[in-house]
Amino acid sequence: MPEADVIYTDVKFTTDRRSRSAEATSSSAQPTYCEVKIPQSDPTTRPEQPDSQRPAKRRGTLLTLERVALLVLSLLLAAAVAALFVTHLKNAQTKSELERLQRFPAVLNNYTGKTCPTCDEGWEHHGGKCYFFTTTPLTWNKSKLECSKLGGDLVVINNKEEQRFLVSRLMTKMINPEDKFWIGLTDSETEGKWMWVDGLPLNTSWNFWLGANPDNWEKEDREGEDCVRMGEKDGAPDLKCWLDKSCKEPQKSICEKQMGFYTSSS
Repeated sequence: MPEADVIYTDVKFTTDRRSRSAEATSSSAQPTYCEVKIPQSDPTTRPEQPDSQRPAKRRGTLLTLERVALLVLSLLLAAAVAALFVTHLKNAQTKSELERLQRFPAVLNNYTGKTCPTCDEGWEHHGGKCYFFTTTPLTWNKSKLECSKLGGDLVVINNKEEQRFLVSRLMTKMINPEDKFWIGLTDSETEGKWMWVDGLPLNTSWNFWLGANPDNWEKEDREGEDCVRMGEKDGAPDLKCWLDKSCKEPQKSICEKQMGFYTSSS
């Protein structure tokens, strides 16, 4: 600590009243000096407070900053996980599309440029597929062969929307109630085990059988009714218009194939 500054001051002492007369003869009172030292505090030497006495506000601020940092790291981690998921999903979709295109070489050859989906002349487009409604009645096997020559196969119905589309189109193409069309469904291999022409079994959780069908009626054919035709001239609000029929009975048919692509010149 620096040495205290010295301050000088005059201090006068008075005598008792009884001695005032004697003092009166004196010209003046004699001053008496006194040295008084007053230490001055140095602001630069203020003692530090211990950690336990430091303001709690500073500790609270540090805790808040740690929580904010932890929250930011958590958000960054969540964003990274989401980005990885989106990338994985896109890769899976791309792989699926390439696998589909590999099953159709002509499509794959035209897929590298600017392409546009298209159906051949006489075919109708719906839901990424092309449909052809034949006009010549043939047996089920001959109808399947005819569809193959056209680059497709007898139609495989995968969902209610596709069934609704076919029902609406047949209403305009059927001449009379019995003018029905073959589809690619049969149990000719094993009775009662209905299979599509693509090798997949009929999903028993949904179907569009009309009334008591399939009934495997043997009156017209002793081998029964192993193939399926469809159609209602007046429409089918509930979409139920499948009937089993002898595969030898000539019927019109519905062919189906994937859409093609052509390279645009523009």
